[in-house]
Amino acid sequence: MRIGLGLPVDDPALLLSWARRADALAFSTLGLLDRLVYDNPEPLITLAALAGATSRIRLQTEVLIAPVHNTALLAKQTATLDRLSGGRFTLGIGVGGRADDFLAAGIDLHRRGRRLDEQMTLLRRTWQGEPYARDVGPIGPRPATPGGPEVLFGGFAPAALERVGCFGDGFLGAGLPAAHMAGLFREVEAVWRGHDRPGRPRLVAQASVALGPDGTVDRARRALGDYYAFTGRAEYMTKGLLTSAREIQAAVDAFRDIGADEVVLYCWTSDPDQVDRLADAVF
Repeated sequence: MRIGLGLPVDDPALLLSWARRADALAFSTLGLLDRLVYDNPEPLITLAALAGATSRIRLQTEVLIAPVHNTALLAKQTATLDRLSGGRFTLGIGVGGRADDFLAAGIDLHRRGRRLDEQMTLLRRTWQGEPYARDVGPIGPRPATPGGPEVLFGGFAPAALERVGCFGDGFLGAGLPAAHMAGLFREVEAVWRGHDRPGRPRLVAQASVALGPDGTVDRARRALGDYYAFTGRAEYMTKGLLTSAREIQAAVDAFRDIGADEVVLYCWTSDPDQVDRLADAVF
C-alpha cells in the first residue's frame, strides 16, 4: 500500500521544501486541498510549481471544488499539469459545500452536483482531443495520460459514489476512521460493478496527522478546527487528529485491512521536519 502526504496550506513558501523532501523519500503522492474563500494557495498553480521541483512523486488535488471553476479553463489547466508532470497528476474532485466559495464564483450552490456531472462529460471529451462543444474546437494540450489524468471522487453522498462508476477511476475518502470508511469502500465497489467497469476502483483514504513538538501539534489542531468550523464538526475532527507514530501506524494498518490502495497523511501545519518524522513512523 502506498503512503502519500497532504500538504499544509499555512505557508505556501515552504511547500517546495516539503515536496523535495517527500520526493527523496518513499512517499507516493503530494495532495493539496482546494478552497476559494480561504487563506490557501490555488492548488493547480501550486502543484505545477511542485511538478518542476520533483521527479517521481505524484501530484493530487484533495479535492478540487470543480463547480466553482470555469470548465474550459479547468480542462486546459489539468491537461497542462498532467503533461508538464509526465503523467504524475491525479485530479481529486468533488462538489464542495461552502456557500461563500460559490457566492464568490457566482455559481448556484444548489446546482453544483448537476454542474459537476456536466463538467465531467466535457473534461473527458476535451482530454481525448475531441471538440469542446458545437462550434468550438479542441482545447489542447493533450494530457500525457491517455484519456486524461486519473480522477478520484471525494464525498459521502450516494451521488458522489455513483460518479466513481460513471466518470471516475476511484474514490478518495476523508474524515472517517477505517471502521466507518469500510462501508463506503464496499459501496463504491458495488457501484463500480453495477456500471460493468473492468477491474476495480482505486480506493484512497485520508487521515489528519501532526508529528512533532507541542507547538506543531497545537497549530495543527487550530488549523484543522478552523477549516472544519463551518460543518459544526470541528471538535470531532480535531479529536481525530493523529499525533503519535503509534496512532499513525495503527491507522495505516487499519486502512490496509479494509482494502485501501493508498493512505494520504494530511498535515495541518507547515513544520517541514514532519516529512522526516512521518517517514520514520510509516516506512
